Amino acid sequence: MMNLQRVEFVKSAAQAGAFLHDGLPQIAFAGKSNVGKSSVLNCVLQRKNFARVGQKPGKTVHINYFRVDGKAHFVDLPGYGYAQVAESEKERWGKLMEAYFTEPEPIALGVMIVDARHAPTKLDCVMADLFRSTGRPFLVVANKLDKLKAREIKPNLACIRETLRLGEQTPLLPFSAEKGTGREALVRAIFDAVG
Repeated sequence: MMNLQRVEFVKSAAQAGAFLHDGLPQIAFAGKSNVGKSSVLNCVLQRKNFARVGQKPGKTVHINYFRVDGKAHFVDLPGYGYAQVAESEKERWGKLMEAYFTEPEPIALGVMIVDARHAPTKLDCVMADLFRSTGRPFLVVANKLDKLKAREIKPNLACIRETLRLGEQTPLLPFSAEKGTGREALVRAIFDAVG
C-alpha cells in the first residue's frame, strides 16, 4: 500500500531526452485541457492544489512527474485539444506523446479522464487508441458526474463506452473530483496496478 500523503514533485519533461528513467511504475494521467485532470489528481492525493488547477485550460504543457511514497510516479501528461493553442504547440504535443508511449519505462496504468456530460471528442478517441495500440493498460474516468442529473448518468456512460470502443475489460469509473465520488475505486485500481 502506498501512502498518498507522501508525494513530491520530481521534474518536468519538455522532450523525450528528459523523460524519467528509474524503474518505478508510472501511473499516467491523460485528458483534454478542460476536463479537470489536475482536479482529479488533487482528489486522489487529497490535496487542495498539488497539481496546479489553471484558470485557463491548456496549462500543462510538459510531462510532470510526481513521486508517491517512493513507490511509483504519477505522471501528469499535457492536456490536449485546447483550441487557443498554436498549431506548432499541438504538433509538439503529438510528438511528445508518441515518444512517451513508445518508451520502455513501465506505464503500470493509464488514467484517461473524459467529461461525463459530453460524448468523447476525436482526440479522446485518439488517446484511447494510443493506450490500446501500445498495449498499455488503462481505465477511463468520467469526471464532472456531479453536473449530471441522475437519469443522464447511465446513457452518458454508455455513450462514452461506445464512442471510445472500450472492451468489457476496460473499467469506466463514474467520478466527481468536486465531491470525491469514485475516488476509492480509482485509488484501488492504482494500488492494484502498482502491486
